[in-house]
Amino acid sequence: MTGGNTVSFYDRYLLPHLIDFACGMGAVMKARSQLVPQAHGRVLEIGIGSGLNLSFYDAKKVSVIIGVDPSADMQKLAKQRAEAINIPVQMIALELGQIQAPDASFDCIVCTFTLCTIADAVAALQEMRRVLKPGGRLLFCEHGLAPELPVLRWQNRLTPLWKPLAGGCHLNRDIAALITAGGFHIGELNNRYLKGPKPMTYIYQGWAD
Repeated sequence: MTGGNTVSFYDRYLLPHLIDFACGMGAVMKARSQLVPQAHGRVLEIGIGSGLNLSFYDAKKVSVIIGVDPSADMQKLAKQRAEAINIPVQMIALELGQIQAPDASFDCIVCTFTLCTIADAVAALQEMRRVLKPGGRLLFCEHGLAPELPVLRWQNRLTPLWKPLAGGCHLNRDIAALITAGGFHIGELNNRYLKGPKPMTYIYQGWAD
């Protein structure tokens, strides 16, 4: 078996389940449960992945969830979880980094543990800004750059090794700066460590408009 085939097998069959496991751990799920119920109306979820957020949406407030994710294998898991909730869930294509939706077409955007893996995060955020209605909110919960220098140094050391194992995940992105550069104004921001290794668990949680 060649190295290329090994990577392909890992990415297709193992990585989706490993990400699902890691992103579904207790502290991460608690952070999701604090954020996602704030969503309302027509919702766009960026990086819906395996659908770990789906159970936290409030069916009384959300009319439809549109999910985008470049991984077809992750979407299979999301579709299974979508069948268990009382909200319509649809998947749309993400082509060339562009969200296939008209301007100002969503009341709310949810983005959790996704910006770390997007190659051009600022361009992706600009697309989110484009499709969000005036007065709408981006709800975000992302891990990223820690404030303590020793932790930050470990994030910088580990990221080149971590990325190929974790679907392109960067440990050292300044999430607040990226959101601002994408054209948003941050209205609320809560930074903290979740339980676990500090280089991987410093999160940025809040909303922007």
